[in-house]
Amino acid sequence: MSWLYALETLRHAAPWLASIFSFITYLGGEAVFFAVGLFLLWCVDKREGFYVLSVSFIGTVVNQTLKILCRVPRPWVRDPNFTIWEGARAEATGYSFPSGHSQNAVGVFGAIALWNRKKRAVLIVFPILAVLVLFSRMFLGVHTPADVFVGAGTALLLIFLVYPVFSRDRGRRALVSWVSFLLALSLGYLLFVLLYPFPAETDPANLADAQKNAWSLVGSVSGMLVFALIEPRFINYKTEAPLPAQIVKLLGGLALALGLKEGLKPLFSLLFGAALFPNAIRYFIVVIAAGLLWPLAFPTLSKIGAKKARTENDEQSPSLTEGTRKDNQ
Repeated sequence: MSWLYALETLRHAAPWLASIFSFITYLGGEAVFFAVGLFLLWCVDKREGFYVLSVSFIGTVVNQTLKILCRVPRPWVRDPNFTIWEGARAEATGYSFPSGHSQNAVGVFGAIALWNRKKRAVLIVFPILAVLVLFSRMFLGVHTPADVFVGAGTALLLIFLVYPVFSRDRGRRALVSWVSFLLALSLGYLLFVLLYPFPAETDPANLADAQKNAWSLVGSVSGMLVFALIEPRFINYKTEAPLPAQIVKLLGGLALALGLKEGLKPLFSLLFGAALFPNAIRYFIVVIAAGLLWPLAFPTLSKIGAKKARTENDEQSPSLTEGTRKDNQ
């Protein structure tokens, strides 16, 4: 706690730093992981997208399992004299160890850096972003160094363990087999949090949070399995498109996915009350909409900006032809 108290003193002396790190810490949140994963799948490379998502999904299972087994309280619960940055309290739910934001940041940014390691800018910038997220969790007072480093270390291990699965294109069957493994892992975690005889001192709210996350994982990976079975054979969308089309693909798709994710909450709450299993249905619908339905629009959307690109090429063609003719003479 001595390190956190030193950061607390700095935070009180320079609150503007806390405002900066409050923004940076969101880079390790679920929304950023969600957006980056979809961006990679839609606009960059499906294999890279599945690689990053796989690291994150396995990391979530490991992270949530350690949280509910170790049941380490947050720093301000362990030491009532310690204060945190109040703006970070809403996102600091569940047990403290290990840090989920740290694991997400290292898993997502580290996996992208490894995949694009030949691009120097990516190899430098993305690890720096991850390190800033790690520091932000401690600076805001919501995690101890042990929380942060174990979360980051777990993600680093997974980055290198999962990479060989996607280092080359192994075909649809291999992808289906891999996602089936992820689904089995998610189901195992769900059974664990539902059936394991946790001690009486286990916080009910934290246990309910773990169960909710488990249902969400099962729904998400079930949707990914349907995607792996159907998309390569019947849709096989292309990630390449002119820049204006890519922007529309990303923003329109995120609006659809996030709209469904949040919009279904009140409906399911009305239909099912406080039950947790509807989270599986909700996340399944979101993944199917994002992975199978939205890509049906890609051929049409890819025409955005294509006409302008063709016009520019046509304008360049005469000069190129003339130059070639002069060379030949």
